Amino acid sequence: MKRSIYPTLLFLAALPLLLLAVIVAFFTLGQAPLAVKYLVLLPLAYLMGSIPWGYFFLRWFRGVDVREYGSGRTGMTNVLRTGGGRMAAAVLVLDLGKGVVAVLLAREILSTTSGEVAAGLLAMAGHNWPIFLNFKGGRGIATGMGVLAMIAPIAAIIGMLVFIPVTLISRYLSLGSVTGVMTASLSLLALAFLGMYSTTYAWYAVVGGAVIIWQHRDNIQRLMHGTERRLGVPAAKIE
Repeated sequence: MKRSIYPTLLFLAALPLLLLAVIVAFFTLGQAPLAVKYLVLLPLAYLMGSIPWGYFFLRWFRGVDVREYGSGRTGMTNVLRTGGGRMAAAVLVLDLGKGVVAVLLAREILSTTSGEVAAGLLAMAGHNWPIFLNFKGGRGIATGMGVLAMIAPIAAIIGMLVFIPVTLISRYLSLGSVTGVMTASLSLLALAFLGMYSTTYAWYAVVGGAVIIWQHRDNIQRLMHGTERRLGVPAAKIE
């Protein structure tokens, strides 16, 4: 049975309001009390993260529900297996952007490292558990990497230097993602300990890294049992 198109209609109605809220917050919250800034920005970060670009791209351009294929997730990997490389690339950029914009807003409005971490984690939470899709979304890799690139670019680069070769050699996106996230998180912890980044960012390494690894628990089980899907294997429809 085809799933309801109500999420699409809800999103189309909410997106202009969400964009307007981001613009209004950016230009009007500068002189507001800090507590008001947090009360406005943190829910906004979650809502921005909740935009399920993978779901909407496939729904709009292919007329299919990505949740009915492969892993049932809405992130770039399942979009790649279901809709192809160009659509996956567009979703990757937009999902990265959710993390980037959340941190930029927090940096501009809150001007605190704790605010950046909180906004980044909430954007990732929105991506993984989006309100627009009954709290079933992606695994947090792209949005989490967007956050990391803003708060600790060196750690993000180190993570990518592990992710790319592991993925290309093994042909397992999940293995590359897990090892890349673990490397990036450990790198951020080490760099914060050495004083290169705020120690507050270490919380993002611990919490964000743990969330992403947890979201990959089914992939890890399949890797252990030798049943994980390699790159190039299309997503099968969920029965």
